[in-house]
Amino acid sequence: MTEMVYGSMPSRVSEPVLPRWWRTIDKWSMSCVMVLFGIGLLLGLAASVPLATRNGLDPFYYVQRQAFFGGLGIVAMLGVSMMSPYTVRRVGVVGFVLAMVALCLLPVFGTDFGKGAVRWFSFGFASFQPSEFLKPGFIVVCAWMMAASFDLNGPPGKLVSFLLSFAVVMILAMQPDFGQAALVLFGWGVMYFVAGAPMMLIAGIIGIVTVGGFLAYESSEHFARRIDGFMTPDIDPRTQLGYATNAIQEGGFFGVGVGEGQVKWSLPDAHTDFIIAVAAEEYGLILVLVIIALYTTVVVRSLFRLMKERDPFIRLAGTGLACIFGVQAMINMGVAVRLLPSKGMTLPFVSYGGSSVIAAGITAGALLAMTRARPQGTMGDIFQRRGR
Repeated sequence: MTEMVYGSMPSRVSEPVLPRWWRTIDKWSMSCVMVLFGIGLLLGLAASVPLATRNGLDPFYYVQRQAFFGGLGIVAMLGVSMMSPYTVRRVGVVGFVLAMVALCLLPVFGTDFGKGAVRWFSFGFASFQPSEFLKPGFIVVCAWMMAASFDLNGPPGKLVSFLLSFAVVMILAMQPDFGQAALVLFGWGVMYFVAGAPMMLIAGIIGIVTVGGFLAYESSEHFARRIDGFMTPDIDPRTQLGYATNAIQEGGFFGVGVGEGQVKWSLPDAHTDFIIAVAAEEYGLILVLVIIALYTTVVVRSLFRLMKERDPFIRLAGTGLACIFGVQAMINMGVAVRLLPSKGMTLPFVSYGGSSVIAAGITAGALLAMTRARPQGTMGDIFQRRGR
């Protein structure tokens, strides 16, 4: 009777989560990440066996751990990519707070594993590096603050994000971890630029960074040693940079052959910071170009998809996540070919590491969540409507 009087109300049929996720996700970027992880396992089979042998472990001990932690990273990526951008924002805020607390506890409970920088918590069976998980949370929090500043009578989000980035950089520099500090500052700078920062202000920030680098060189022996090693015209063949440079030269275009490389027996970090040297020696320039193309595809496709995004938070967060993902890879490879001073930074999804690969999965998942297709039209449509 009610339907006869008032008419029937059609029920909304919501699309299931998985089909909607598969329809809207950037499948090319996700596939590139999967291929990078596969390449990491392939290189791990070559690079980590000598280390396991030296430590008296099973030859494939580190490969098995890489597969386990990498699997967790892929699961994290897929899980985060299914979230809405605002769920990612909530998770990112909580993750950032927890990572900041962990960073503050490092001077008391952390260890340096003999590398001169207190960056890890050691649990015996595994280690944990808080700065890896700080990066995606920091980007999400700063994007939220900057986006809030666009609202009418909104908070001074840009200023607050600047103060927050300054605090984070200072904490990381105290470890010292100048590589992660520079990466965090770069991610914030890109978002600040996209948010419409004045060029004079950006120039002033660059000047502050330059002065900060000079002071760090004067006050930190760890930082000064790495800069001096980078500036020295002659490379000591017995150093990690010397071994890596020689391996890249020996590899040539096609490489010396699978399993025939020698750098993995000399480099203590061949499976982590200098994994690209193993790739260049055994597989040659071809595989290195493939790896570069995969990272480039993820970053460029993400930025193009974000150009169509109306929501300032999604646009800023996605841009920051894409840039730190790509720049971390660039820094790692730049160190191996001596274009940059040694940073102690892993190659996302390719280098061995528990914290790094899981954090990379979270970063990639958040980026995929931000770049999912949404029914909003293009930026050109907005300009056309404003002109009417």
